[in-house]
Amino acid sequence: MFHLGTTELVIILVIVLLLFGVGRISKIAGELGKGVSNFRNGLKSEENSTDSTDKG
Repeated sequence: MFHLGTTELVIILVIVLLLFGVGRISKIAGELGKGVSNFRNGLKSEENSTDSTDKG
């Protein structure tokens, strides 16, 4: 199986920082966070609409 240790993860992180830069990575992380948040909100609203149709 494939196993990454701490040293390998740090090396990968440094390479990614060098390739993309800190500003771009923070922008990507922010967009990813917004996407996850929207996905969760969508799941919650879908659960609420399913619950209300089941009761009615």
